[in-house]
Amino acid sequence: FEKHKLLFSFMLTIKILQGYNAVDALEWRFLLAGQSGDVKGVPNPVYWLTDLAWNEILGLSQMAAFKGFDEYFVDHTEEFKKIFDSVEAHEERLPERWEMSLNEFQRLLVLKSIRPDKLTNAIQNYVTMKLGKPYIEPPPFDLAKSFKDATINTPLLFVLSPGSDPAADVMKFAEEMGMIKKFDSISLGQGQGKKAQKMIEDASIRGGWVLLQNCHLAVSWMPELERICENLNDQMHRDFRLWLTSMPSKAFPASVVQNGVKMTNEPPKGLRAN
Repeated sequence: FEKHKLLFSFMLTIKILQGYNAVDALEWRFLLAGQSGDVKGVPNPVYWLTDLAWNEILGLSQMAAFKGFDEYFVDHTEEFKKIFDSVEAHEERLPERWEMSLNEFQRLLVLKSIRPDKLTNAIQNYVTMKLGKPYIEPPPFDLAKSFKDATINTPLLFVLSPGSDPAADVMKFAEEMGMIKKFDSISLGQGQGKKAQKMIEDASIRGGWVLLQNCHLAVSWMPELERICENLNDQMHRDFRLWLTSMPSKAFPASVVQNGVKMTNEPPKGLRAN
């Protein structure tokens, strides 16, 4: 889903860099978990930083690349307050000594300690710097491209999210492909299983498309759907395609998820997406 895409891109970036030994293991652990336990050191020198955040800075200072960072902070609090007060804290330069000595990943740790609310923005910049902008900008939804990956025995599965409804997109695509007259759709629920099964049997013979919507509502019929998908074969009409939509559900057959062409199409967020 959309909320996972930046995390995936960031993990991909880190894995690549770890392959080149370009990410320190202790620094990576600090980014993930922060400072565990209290660290002995000078008391928090400023009113605008919480004691928890100061403890993070003390923990940071114990790592080789940050040696003396806590002492420097005490002597140059105004320079760090500028970062703390900034609306775009993730874009601010560090005090010169640390701007010159720390790499891009290590700067994430400083931001995590002072302004953790801006860490997501900084990670976006980091991924862009390492892999490029395409890795933080999801490509436009392309149903035709996904369709090319499907076959007679490979169902197309839409994983639903709140507010999304791909049925209209599928119907429009069926019209573009000249399949609208051979297109059948049914919303699953209590008592709809036999109707859905009959639709699939007829479409597999005449070469139609079947869209089974809201599979997560037909929990008791899911074993039968799994059996139907397992029996899809190349002897069926070459134009036959099975489309499915479902919210994430433990009842949905894992084999169908693994073998199907999986898609998500979430409602647009923000001015640009709309």
